[in-house]
Amino acid sequence: MASLSACELGSVLTVACEQTEVLLFDPISSKHIKTLSEAHEDCVNNIRFLDNRLFATCSDDTTIALWDLRKLNTKVCTLHGHTSWVKNIEYDTNTRLLVTSGFDGNVIIWDTNRCTEDGCPHKKFFHTRFLMRMRLTPDCSKMLISTSSGYLLILHDLDLNKSLEVGSYPILRARRTTSSSDITSSGSSGPRAVGSPCHQHDSGPLSEKHLSRSSQREGGSPRNSLEVLTPEVPGERDRGNCITSLQLHPKGWATLLRCSSNTDDQEWTCVYEFQEGAPVRPVSPRCSLRLTHCIEEANVGRGYIKELCFSPDGRMISSPHGFGIRLLGFDAQCRELVDCLPREASPLREIRSLYSHNDVVLTTKFSPTHCQIASGCLSGRVSLYQPKF
Repeated sequence: MASLSACELGSVLTVACEQTEVLLFDPISSKHIKTLSEAHEDCVNNIRFLDNRLFATCSDDTTIALWDLRKLNTKVCTLHGHTSWVKNIEYDTNTRLLVTSGFDGNVIIWDTNRCTEDGCPHKKFFHTRFLMRMRLTPDCSKMLISTSSGYLLILHDLDLNKSLEVGSYPILRARRTTSSSDITSSGSSGPRAVGSPCHQHDSGPLSEKHLSRSSQREGGSPRNSLEVLTPEVPGERDRGNCITSLQLHPKGWATLLRCSSNTDDQEWTCVYEFQEGAPVRPVSPRCSLRLTHCIEEANVGRGYIKELCFSPDGRMISSPHGFGIRLLGFDAQCRELVDCLPREASPLREIRSLYSHNDVVLTTKFSPTHCQIASGCLSGRVSLYQPKF
């Protein structure tokens, strides 16, 4: 089980499977509607609805497919451009640009405005080694990228229509490991980046800002300016970590990370508040994130990525926990994050635990319209909950 997704009306639940299948359910009756048995030639990793009828799937077969709920016998089209497993799909509803990322390290943009049965025009937007997950904030003003080497990359003042003009970025060492990560923009011949590292006190993040002179806007921050952070993770300060799952608060206030230690014996769920700073200068990193809440997770199913999520109102977190899920809040009253921001990092509060699987839960998702949660486990079973508090 790789991913769960629901259309905005909440009328269809789609399930991406480790096989080549996509399953469709009626989330209200829990009835299985249809199976797309050969949706791809390899594992299906992620599903993203573009509107209430069109959705996209991505796969380890290196392709992305577009589907129409009204005609599921054939794909609308297949998109080719990645050279390794495609793991993530995002969509900008304003520009109708599809954004995908994969283990080839590439972030690729697809113009669905000019989509034909042969595919969509596309371009490589960004590249980094060890790429794990990529997300857009709800207003598409930022792109966040997590890496298996413990870095979190933020592209500020995002412009998906603007090609990155930074020629190259310095080599960044994987966090507290002997390997290195070579972060570069894709296919660019622009001027070299300007920037210098800023080392804070030991408990804070290491941040490095890289800017292109030609991309700066007069009187403000440059478009697509890159910030590189190593987020603070409890218990991981001297051991390094891999950021395996990356989600964003529905109101854009915070980011939610699932981190595992390099020794693979600890996992943490962490919430970081976005902190907007002054206009960016090449030698002055923004340091945009502050750890507000965290909780240690059950280290079950080592090596598998557990996908967690925010509720539609952002007050709760649903997190895979062993053979079930935990519902977590910022406090016991499930108040909004902005109403209960602590001065120092505080534990997330366990509101309720739900267990109905006989295998390790890998993914969970809230319905966008109903009081309902779905979870999927390693053996492929899907469970639907309507929790009562």
